[in-house]
Amino acid sequence: MLFASAGSVFADEPELNKAVNDVVGTPYKWGGTTVKGFDCSGFIRYIFDQFDTQLPRTSKSQAQVGTKVAKDELRPGDLVFFNTDGQGISHAGIYLGSGKFAHASSSKGVTISKLSDSYYEKRYVTARRVASGENYAAMIEDEHSSDKNYA
Repeated sequence: MLFASAGSVFADEPELNKAVNDVVGTPYKWGGTTVKGFDCSGFIRYIFDQFDTQLPRTSKSQAQVGTKVAKDELRPGDLVFFNTDGQGISHAGIYLGSGKFAHASSSKGVTISKLSDSYYEKRYVTARRVASGENYAAMIEDEHSSDKNYA
């Protein structure tokens, strides 16, 4: 097995996962958009900025961009949205694959959770695909990726 730089897992880890892992544990901060503290939509924007994908600031507005995706068709990099306050979309994360998503939790900071966790499963609303083409390829490539078409 090859190891990448310190703090990373394996060299063939997708770039999206590396970007997320670099900030796991960052504390939650309402309105936060930097590594000093993130809210959920600020975290998403921070990650997607690294892949030249511009997004609106709030989770409600992020849920309006891109293309709607069925839950059973999620792929890494899709955004997942939740109703955590009973008033519509109020929380968001980035789907990583294998039923897991990364998000800035108000209680745990940036963390990785399962969509099947009862809390999130009951509050799931929708998903959106906002990255495609070269931007999506950059997210999922690793050092072993070949040239592929990611429409």
